[in-house]
Amino acid sequence: MKNTILKKSLLLLATTGFLFSCSKDLNRSPINTTTDAVAFSTSLGYKQGLAKVYSAFATTGSSGSGSGDIAGIDAGTSDFIRLYWNAEELPTDEAVCIWNDPGVPDFHNNNWTSNNLILLGLYNRSIYQITLANSFINESSDDNLSARGITGSDATNVRYYRAEARFLRAYQYWVLMDMFGNPPFVTEATPIGKTLPPQISRADLFTYIESELKAIDPLLVAPAKNEYARVDQGADWALLSRMYLNAQVYTGTARNTDAITYASKVIAAGYSLNPVYKNLFLADNNVNNPEVILPIAYDLVNTQNYGGTTFIINSSVSGAEGPANFGVPGGGWSGNHTTEALPNIFGDYSGATDKRAMFYTTAPTTKNTTDVTSFTSGFAVTKFSNLTSTGATLPGASVYCSTDFPLFRLGEVYLNYAEAVLRGGTGGTTTQALQYFNALRTRAYGGPSGNVTTITLNDVLNERSRELYWEATRRTDLIRFGKFTGGSYLWPFKGGVLSGTAIPDFRALYPLPATDVTANPNLKQNTGY
Repeated sequence: MKNTILKKSLLLLATTGFLFSCSKDLNRSPINTTTDAVAFSTSLGYKQGLAKVYSAFATTGSSGSGSGDIAGIDAGTSDFIRLYWNAEELPTDEAVCIWNDPGVPDFHNNNWTSNNLILLGLYNRSIYQITLANSFINESSDDNLSARGITGSDATNVRYYRAEARFLRAYQYWVLMDMFGNPPFVTEATPIGKTLPPQISRADLFTYIESELKAIDPLLVAPAKNEYARVDQGADWALLSRMYLNAQVYTGTARNTDAITYASKVIAAGYSLNPVYKNLFLADNNVNNPEVILPIAYDLVNTQNYGGTTFIINSSVSGAEGPANFGVPGGGWSGNHTTEALPNIFGDYSGATDKRAMFYTTAPTTKNTTDVTSFTSGFAVTKFSNLTSTGATLPGASVYCSTDFPLFRLGEVYLNYAEAVLRGGTGGTTTQALQYFNALRTRAYGGPSGNVTTITLNDVLNERSRELYWEATRRTDLIRFGKFTGGSYLWPFKGGVLSGTAIPDFRALYPLPATDVTANPNLKQNTGY
């Protein structure tokens, strides 16, 4: 079991009733059976409140399926990573799903509408987590600390908590900006009531997130000095680097120099590559892992639901593969697998040369993706596992998983730096970019045999797929490179056609859910929907 802040969420729920209702209004109050003055009367009470803000990334308000904390979607499918992963991976060349669950086929067919259930769930999940953060930020204001007699080191700790909650809010606003472009917007300063939230433009939201991340930089704990799975300055810089790399998409103005600046800050902070790539995605990846900057922590006892890495691992394992071989002896759902485009990026997809190529290739499984309803039409991905690095099965393991999901890790930051340099950013060098690029390949090949002497932008895109596949980055990457929409780059089932076909440019943004546009006259639907 993992000694993380998430364990405290159970105590929180039992003692404070710190529960929130998901609503069309972002500026809602929590549904509380305990008064704020009691719940936040001590530093421990504030830490318990912060635990809820964190745990909402890994829990759904219900064990397994059934009703959860997000209205309109089954709890079993409402976990943040499950929703986010579907929206980032299934519409790309890296994954397809054989299931016919509501909303799932829309993604690999690239024909989603504003009524897609998964997009509704993701949108509401992000709004819910912003609501949690807003409430905590308000409760932890200096005025409230003073009124409740919280001073000295206790007050200092709560201010750290407040900065972390501001990061978590900024992260979810980044998700909304990246996915939906122009969402509704409120902060802790918005008066509580029935006022419908105004809409914010994508460019203005970029400016807000940037200002928040810069403002909290000096207020956060130093890199790698916080408790495991909690935000520190390294996470702040990593998100800024990612956001600046995509600034051309979000605002129309490139910010590659800033992407280099913040990637460099992360790199200089003391993180290092995990020497064994596969160990990044195992059940004990919280131990001796110098590469991960911020994970979502999962625990097979304390975060039981059918999302997160429980979803990623079980959905990519079949009975033929042997679920017990992946630490889920009671699982294996035969759902998500690859298009042939992903193993093709590796060339030799056996893993004999590039150890990052982790696929189940045993017959009758084929590399070619010709039937989206067949789990053996395309390889299964074996990258994530609920076994430990020693090959052990966790006590009590059946379906739920304890493998943490890396939101940010050094491998991505190396590639951010390299890409930003190649896109003309200053403050970095092509020599250094090549060194970071080759550091990933040296690990992947077990030595310098895979190293290269020059790199292009297309090399970086392909390397991002080899390094980061199934880590929920691919849609964003393809959009940044101009290959997600249009017909310049095709993959199996793009646009719902076996050989792939062009899709219109408006698909680079998801629609705002129709239910929210109907309920809130302040919202204007995205073009094309």
